[in-house]
Amino acid sequence: MGRVQDKVVFITGAARGQGRAHAVRLAEEGADIIAVDICADIDTNAYPLATQADLDETVRLVEKLGRRAVARVADVRDPAALKNAVADGVAELGKLDAVVAQAGIAPLGPQQGIAAFLDAVTVDFNGVVHAVEAAMPHLPDGASIIATGSIAALIPASVDNPSNGPGGLGYSFAKRSVAAFVHDLATVLTSRKIRVNAIHPTNVNTDMLNSDIMYRSFRPDLENPTREDALVSFPATTGFGNPYVEPEDIAEMVLFLVSEESRYVTGMQMRVDAGGYVKKRQQQPAF
Repeated sequence: MGRVQDKVVFITGAARGQGRAHAVRLAEEGADIIAVDICADIDTNAYPLATQADLDETVRLVEKLGRRAVARVADVRDPAALKNAVADGVAELGKLDAVVAQAGIAPLGPQQGIAAFLDAVTVDFNGVVHAVEAAMPHLPDGASIIATGSIAALIPASVDNPSNGPGGLGYSFAKRSVAAFVHDLATVLTSRKIRVNAIHPTNVNTDMLNSDIMYRSFRPDLENPTREDALVSFPATTGFGNPYVEPEDIAEMVLFLVSEESRYVTGMQMRVDAGGYVKKRQQQPAF
């Protein structure tokens, strides 16, 4: 216990799924949380997004662990809203030690137009940049910045196939851009010993995965696939044969990257993918 004792961590997309798992795991180890979520739907995204009740539940779970939480409704596409949310959190909690840019959507579907591409990019990439921009004035030397990418950023033929529509390509573009952003930002911040890392999950057992639009992505051969239909295809994204990992599996990597255990770890593309990358991108050893 206490691996991140009294640290303050800003998390976007904190109302449910991975974001909530990160908030709870960090609180278990002594952190206080600034939690942000849009708490509204986005038209091009076919599955419902988190609600105010979801965000309230994240706060309840953090406070149940004896830690403090400041929650704000804010859209990561809105830089001013994020800056205000972080400023409110720092005013109440006293400081900021880390940021986890987690918020993301997957606006898949061939019926979606260019708006889906742009929404995927502005949430999944611009939202990461905006979160970092909001946090930077408050981060001390030695802080930690973590961005959520995706195994889709690193392997071909995942979500960026034509059947997923413009939003699929936008998602893949955004996640590839997150990987590049993390690498170069880590370079920029070495003089301040601020470490910057990305986490690239495989399928994660969240509402994004458990949605009709994702079932159709994995089973395009069926008109109305169910979760049971899609389950047989989910393991295609892992090497271990499991259909997905749990949000808590990703939260363990977040905890490591926030903690001082990772004080010399920066610029990394941390894959929590059950072997999905090495399965798809086998490389010959260098001699």
